[in-house]
Amino acid sequence: MGSRISLCYFWRREKRLLLSEMSKINLIPQTSKQSNMLRYVPRYLSFTLLAFILNVITLSPSIAQPNGEALFKQNCTSCHVVGDNKVVGPGLKNVHKKQSDEWLLKWIKNSQAFIKSGDPDAVKIYEEFNKIAMPAFALKEDEIKSIIAYIKTESDKAPVIAPGTTDAGTGAAVESKETSPLVYLLVLVLIIGLYAILNRVQKGLERVVRQRDGEAEPIVLKGKTRTKHWIREHKKLIAILLIVGMVYGSVKGWDALAGIGISQGYQPDQPIKFSHKLHAGTNKIDCRYCHSGAEKAKNANIPSANVCMNCHKYVQSGPKYGTEEISKIYKAIDFDPAKGVYGTNQKPIQWIRIHNLPDLAYFNHSQHVKVGKVECQTCHGPVQEMEQVQQFSPLTMGWCINCHRNTEVKMEGNGYYTKLHTDLLKKYGPQAKLTVDKIGGLECARCHY
Repeated sequence: MGSRISLCYFWRREKRLLLSEMSKINLIPQTSKQSNMLRYVPRYLSFTLLAFILNVITLSPSIAQPNGEALFKQNCTSCHVVGDNKVVGPGLKNVHKKQSDEWLLKWIKNSQAFIKSGDPDAVKIYEEFNKIAMPAFALKEDEIKSIIAYIKTESDKAPVIAPGTTDAGTGAAVESKETSPLVYLLVLVLIIGLYAILNRVQKGLERVVRQRDGEAEPIVLKGKTRTKHWIREHKKLIAILLIVGMVYGSVKGWDALAGIGISQGYQPDQPIKFSHKLHAGTNKIDCRYCHSGAEKAKNANIPSANVCMNCHKYVQSGPKYGTEEISKIYKAIDFDPAKGVYGTNQKPIQWIRIHNLPDLAYFNHSQHVKVGKVECQTCHGPVQEMEQVQQFSPLTMGWCINCHRNTEVKMEGNGYYTKLHTDLLKKYGPQAKLTVDKIGGLECARCHY
């Protein structure tokens, strides 16, 4: 509050000095009409300062204070809930009553270093949860404190079973608080207002100077006449803009034509929210456990529901969506988790295909995965980091050809290439880099037949 008062005092003082200096150099006219007009200039400047202060007051709370709820959901919900039940890690309800804030700060900042320091409580938790170390977080101290404050607040409420579940009787999912669009609208209005005010101030001062020097007011053109006059006075600028527009339009048009049939970035919403980040990343499940056809057949199959049930017959609640998404699997296969029995009203899960090659192109997964020993991430990207899978690569012919030109064939210890390896070493020499193109990887008939 004190800083705002000091700022207003400083502004009023500077305004008086400005008027004083303008009087000394005879910038302020002596006629009453001109004086009345100039009197509005300080008002405009004062309104500008007031708008700036209001902007700072409005935005400062949301900027200064970290959002503990958002940070918790971003960093913690894959392993913890604010409740009594355990997920990957312990339930965090009333954790602030079990440990001091200083202890929690050290644990959240870098639990592995804390364990190595020999703290008995840290070692006990590490051993209790199968020696699964919690990752270190690059969070500031005030951000960690805001997370602890959020846990304290949530612990005082009704117990939370799992994030993503719905409130009883409402069916509405708990959502994180976000900055209101009204704030952004207010900022936009203030910026436009400041621009308009400063523009009027500038024109007012120019008018005062012209009147002081006895200059005539400029002729104001309107409508089409004003536009034509501006174009005649800026022919070079118009020419440059036309050239830039033509080049830009040509580039965008070429990109649009070249992008036909390319679905890179395609990320549809699936009927069940399956998190690859949780399964392949956190839990480190091998891709081929679910997509077993990748190393045995042409296609990497979509896993059937019975593969899901190998785990989810026992794991009935997830760390992020609780029972909401797993219950969709049970409904599809008509499984009663309470009784552990299957019914007869089973329906297939309507998964949406993401990666799709045209019919004119042939691709064999087993040839690449089993024989070529290509990692899944080479084509599908870091799926272990994807909450929702998308098409990572363009899957164009040029992209495939470049891969064949740059990828070295892994022949050592691979019986499939034993004889071929010997022949190629004779042909290209022992120091040659044997890439896929050297074993016929660029032949048209390999992919189109």
